[in-house]
Amino acid sequence: MKKNIFVLFFVILSIFTSKVYAENSAIPSAVLVDARSLSLSDNRVKILKEFLGSYNSPLAPLAQVFVENADIYNLDWRLVAAISGVESTFGQQIPAGSYNAWGWGVYGNHVTYFTSWTNGIEIISKGLRENYIGQGNQENVYQIGATYAASPAWVFHVEYYMNRINDFTLLNPQDSLSISL
Repeated sequence: MKKNIFVLFFVILSIFTSKVYAENSAIPSAVLVDARSLSLSDNRVKILKEFLGSYNSPLAPLAQVFVENADIYNLDWRLVAAISGVESTFGQQIPAGSYNAWGWGVYGNHVTYFTSWTNGIEIISKGLRENYIGQGNQENVYQIGATYAASPAWVFHVEYYMNRINDFTLLNPQDSLSISL
């Protein structure tokens, strides 16, 4: 009898838990969030700062810059940070003195240098809008990846980090608001 109650308890618990998680995790990261659809009173800066801090990223103090540029250029607020995760482990592995955490203009012996992390975030955000998303035919991570990166796996890695930011948000619900697409 105790075994049946125990099993029933876990079945009910898993039904409610999976339903809540599924509802909250259904944000498709390959589809880019329109920055204009987010409330100005959201906690994106805090979430991103804590997320980047969990990786000991030198970019963590610049969470506000990421979010501001996402808003200026109408980008998904997770995109530029996620690309830095793929290209440089969030700024930890970069060409010396380059402030280039995004692999932007890095091929062979050629390296694009930025004057600061802030300068890099601004140029990358603007460049993504004007050279990729602004082209009209690159509206999601998969389409951007086709021209941004040499590796076909790049998009899956970017999507992974975008999902990690979502998961981080969901794991800290007291620190975040619901994101609506």
